[in-house]
Amino acid sequence: MSTTVTRDAEGTVTGNTYDKYGSTNPVVRRLMATFQRSLGELFEQVDPDSVLDVGCGEAILTHQWAAARPATRVVGFDLEDPQIQRHWQQRTAPNLEYRILRAQEAFPFEDGEFALATAVEVLEHVPDPECTLAQMARCARGGHVLASVPHEPLWRGLNVARGAYVKHLGNTPGHVNHWSRHGFKSLLSRHGEVVETRSPFPWTMLLARV
Repeated sequence: MSTTVTRDAEGTVTGNTYDKYGSTNPVVRRLMATFQRSLGELFEQVDPDSVLDVGCGEAILTHQWAAARPATRVVGFDLEDPQIQRHWQQRTAPNLEYRILRAQEAFPFEDGEFALATAVEVLEHVPDPECTLAQMARCARGGHVLASVPHEPLWRGLNVARGAYVKHLGNTPGHVNHWSRHGFKSLLSRHGEVVETRSPFPWTMLLARV
């Protein structure tokens, strides 16, 4: 298990606090397999020719999408952080581009520039998720938004059950927003029509047409 907590100059937690994609724990591996299967099915349902991955982090998924779909333009962005940028240097593809941007600012992309905008385990970290979703919907106008967040309060309950972050009532470092399935669907519905809901334990995953 690899655990890191890094922060940018403004105190925002960056990087994975727990490397769930690389975990050797059999339980975590099963959970992640279900998560990635649901995400992949929704991604392929859209079949995008261009993707904006908001808060791409170490770009594990971003690079996978670009490598699997060489004809698809993929742009990923995240905060300026040496650890994150080192991963970007290792995960490259001709159709993959990285930008250093903040998710709560205006995105430097045209309206409808992307067929799909994604935020995978990101919105729980950003100070203004409403603003981030509005920018995603603008950049993917005429297309789709795909987003996932921890299912609360289940997520925190599971953390406490395994003895993690007990002093913080199970709240993972950097999680400043918390949604139930209904609450997250209500949020995303303000920016598009939710066309599919998935609940890979213990996450909520939504696909919306914008």
